[in-house]
Amino acid sequence: MVVNYNNNKNLPILVIGGAGYIGSHIVLELCERGIPVVVFDNLSSGYKNNIDSRADFIEGDILDQENLKRCFQNKYRAVFHFAALKAAGDSMDNPGPYSRINIAGSVNILNQMVDSEVQSFIFSSTASVYGEPKYLPIDESHPLKPLNYYGFTKLLVENLSKWYSELKGIRYAALRYFNAVGYDSNQRILGIEKQPANLVPIIMEVASGKRDLLEVYGNNYDTPDGTGIRDYIHVSDLATAHYKAFKYIENKEKNLIVNLSTGSGHSVLEIINTTKEVTGKNIPYNIVQKRKGDPAIVIANSIIADELLKWKCYHSDIGNSLKTTWEVYQKKYKEASINR
Repeated sequence: MVVNYNNNKNLPILVIGGAGYIGSHIVLELCERGIPVVVFDNLSSGYKNNIDSRADFIEGDILDQENLKRCFQNKYRAVFHFAALKAAGDSMDNPGPYSRINIAGSVNILNQMVDSEVQSFIFSSTASVYGEPKYLPIDESHPLKPLNYYGFTKLLVENLSKWYSELKGIRYAALRYFNAVGYDSNQRILGIEKQPANLVPIIMEVASGKRDLLEVYGNNYDTPDGTGIRDYIHVSDLATAHYKAFKYIENKEKNLIVNLSTGSGHSVLEIINTTKEVTGKNIPYNIVQKRKGDPAIVIANSIIADELLKWKCYHSDIGNSLKTTWEVYQKKYKEASINR
């Protein structure tokens, strides 16, 4: 039976994983728009001081159904879901935690949404659902064949969302993107990623003196400089897109699956060299073996997001993305970076 939920637009939005890097920027975006927000997070990879002071905070874990049930005793207008493990390479070596957190945790959330009659679900997916590009740039019609277990878990949750929509009336938006970079330009979010697995935060740790060198995974790809090319998008542009996607599914009462991307890519060596320019620091690196499941080039387009959401990238120039990231890392590791 499909449930017809009645959304109250005065209710808060629940942001699960809202203390993390991307989640905290979405919380900021919602608060800036005057929307009440509740954050649910276990703080395993996020920071409480990342959360905007206008939002309420509930500490809890999506694998603890009693935690979730207590959280959902409140009524919510929508759920934004960012609580997931995201290291593609690690997912190939250690699939168990990805099964528990990314899959079982998402099922727990969807079930609580049904029990609490919350209709709108904004899901942080990934362009990893596409796998090896058959053509570039990738669009939403591209075949779905993840090369790593992380991408598989995200695709599975997209499929679960579709079933819950058909069976229980939940409206969902699945937003597919790769490399989120940058920080709020006004430095209102200063918590850096714990144990980063992505390129830019690791480079920033090298520039800051926390890490001795960077490992570059392969330099014999079929690209101009031999290193992998990816699409990098500023987290503030992502935050705006998440809000617009939420408004779309709420107002149109339609589901949405879209790419969020700049449509252009940068190689690993380009990112290293631009970071040198931005920071004035040396970035020592070693070339190591390619990782299993890493395509040479992954660039997506966001034509549908542009058309349906009237969304554009305003912050995603790579220089600006690296500059706003460096400003935060410099604050964090100021002493270590002096005279380096």
